[in-house]
Amino acid sequence: MVEKSFNCVTIRHSALQHNYKFMSAVVGSNVPVMAMVKADAYGHGMVRAAQAFAGAGCRVFGVAELCEGVVLRQSGIGGEIFVTLGIAEEDMGLIFTYKLTPVIYSYETALALSRTAIALGKKLDVHIKVDTGMTRLGVLPGDISGFFDSLSTMKGLRVAGVMSHFPGADDPESSSTTEGASAFTESCSLIKNRYSGICHIANSGAVLNFPSTYHDMVRGGIALYGYHPGGKDPCGTESSHPLVPALSFATRILQVKTVPAGTGISYGHTFRTTRTTRLAILPVGYEDGFSRSLSNKGCVLVQGQKAPVRGRVCMNMCMVDVTDIDEVKAGDEAVLIGSQGDSVLTADDLAETMESISYEVLCMIGNNNNRIYID
Repeated sequence: MVEKSFNCVTIRHSALQHNYKFMSAVVGSNVPVMAMVKADAYGHGMVRAAQAFAGAGCRVFGVAELCEGVVLRQSGIGGEIFVTLGIAEEDMGLIFTYKLTPVIYSYETALALSRTAIALGKKLDVHIKVDTGMTRLGVLPGDISGFFDSLSTMKGLRVAGVMSHFPGADDPESSSTTEGASAFTESCSLIKNRYSGICHIANSGAVLNFPSTYHDMVRGGIALYGYHPGGKDPCGTESSHPLVPALSFATRILQVKTVPAGTGISYGHTFRTTRTTRLAILPVGYEDGFSRSLSNKGCVLVQGQKAPVRGRVCMNMCMVDVTDIDEVKAGDEAVLIGSQGDSVLTADDLAETMESISYEVLCMIGNNNNRIYID
């Protein structure tokens, strides 16, 4: 069989399961962990990641869009699946068909769901999103009591939970997290005596940094994929949390050529050689998830050594300098994320160079790359 691409992304189920079990151990057996598998499971493959988490005991999953929840159900994923980004009115019926749990933040959506529930003769559990400082979707804390009262009058609906999100829980000194936690607790207390649902706000950062915020459930995101939400060196110290990156990304060298000093490389000739230089041409570019912002700044591993990117990263190719690496030839492996010999490049390393975060690095990795799932 012909491979789909020169580039290969490898995902280890054992690492995904290790991270899920670690988070579960941190919060304790009485607090379930919702596995966030939105954004194609942060670039790891939504269905396969959900299957791995399910194999580790996960029974609650979170997605952004309704279409993601439908795909999970059609792929045989059981348990509860939360749709967090809202639902278009014309798609309301799919929530019931596929037994999904909607997160709601508007009266109009609630009313449309109620009408659909009545028409289908069904009862639907919903979770209310409250905005406690993220300033994205959600009912403001001062409106939560009235919003809950409105939902209580709608037939076919049952408020089964209240949720929110932290804007800065990756920082253990975050004052916004303390403030948001207080606002969320107060919001829950306003309606706690009027319903029997659960409260959940803690994301990966809060799980690792703010144990007082666990409430009735937590939501695991980036930590499930092996990265600390605070980045490579959170708060100036190496992370002591034994998270295991689950994804590696490699390609192969297509050609090696020697060019003289003064040669311009790639679009715009933003790099000119200052010596006789050996270049390795790689079939990977920004279309594949190797960001253009790594131009003249990033590196890859070749024979266990760092080979710097020279010139602009193209759509499907980039060039790296292998002058100081002996006996490099076409067909040799080049590692973009992962290990080679004793050397390691992580998504945090790329993110640091890109002035971004590991989340973006992982989510950018395109599906045109060959994918292998092991363990």
